[in-house]
Amino acid sequence: MEKVTNPDYEYLKDVSRMMRIEVLRMLTEAGSGHTGGSLSAADIVTALYFYKMRHNPKDPKWEKRDRFILSKGHAAPLLYAALALSGYFDKSLLKTLRKLGSPLQGHPCSKALPGVEVSTGSLGQGLSIANGIAIGLRLDNSISRVYCLLGDGEIQEGQVWEAAMTASHYKLDNLCGIIDNNGLQIDGHCCDVMHIEPIVHKWQSFGWHVIDIDGHDMKAIVDALDEAEKIKNKPTMIVARTVKGKGVSIFEGKVKYHGVAPTAEEFEIALRELEG
Repeated sequence: MEKVTNPDYEYLKDVSRMMRIEVLRMLTEAGSGHTGGSLSAADIVTALYFYKMRHNPKDPKWEKRDRFILSKGHAAPLLYAALALSGYFDKSLLKTLRKLGSPLQGHPCSKALPGVEVSTGSLGQGLSIANGIAIGLRLDNSISRVYCLLGDGEIQEGQVWEAAMTASHYKLDNLCGIIDNNGLQIDGHCCDVMHIEPIVHKWQSFGWHVIDIDGHDMKAIVDALDEAEKIKNKPTMIVARTVKGKGVSIFEGKVKYHGVAPTAEEFEIALRELEG
């Protein structure tokens, strides 16, 4: 798939649909993995890889690239789909997800797969890593930016809020965080496990510029990413209101599919919906 320099919303929506198909295809083949949170963030990751981010699939370590940190590392299938459709590796590799010896591990591994910036999966750590990268880029006078995708359940972790203070203290305006706010985590509704609202006011109180959007409205996502790039002297957090399992009716809003792969029958239902 080609990266667009001007926002073509219909094209981006079509890419996100294809991303969802590839995610479900590899999860079904693997028989394990995280369905709900991969689907909920598909529109966000599509906008990053196919519109906003500067990156080069032919040179994954290109010095001027923007960096993407998947703090919610369990959504690895989504990252792999983005990398494959961008051209980092052949799409046929996707069928090896979670297989022994495959570079497509259950959580992203930077030593195994080109295009993965850092290994993630231990929740709560991604934003701290993003801070360090953002500070390093600034010391190098680099124009590159850092994007960090967090889960809403993940921000129950205390380290996230230490990172929030750090980013604000150092005025990291080359850093943009995005929360996949789908309201569900492995143990149930976020509001029942550990209430996280009011998210917007919390991040604002920590000194961040906050943009509250519909995380499935492609124009809203693109506009938010464009706005974040213009903010000076403070980091930006995009609170993306999403639906767990978005795009397939049998998965949407169901906590069961946080960490469960589709059956073959469920995949066929999903494929008919997404292709239709």
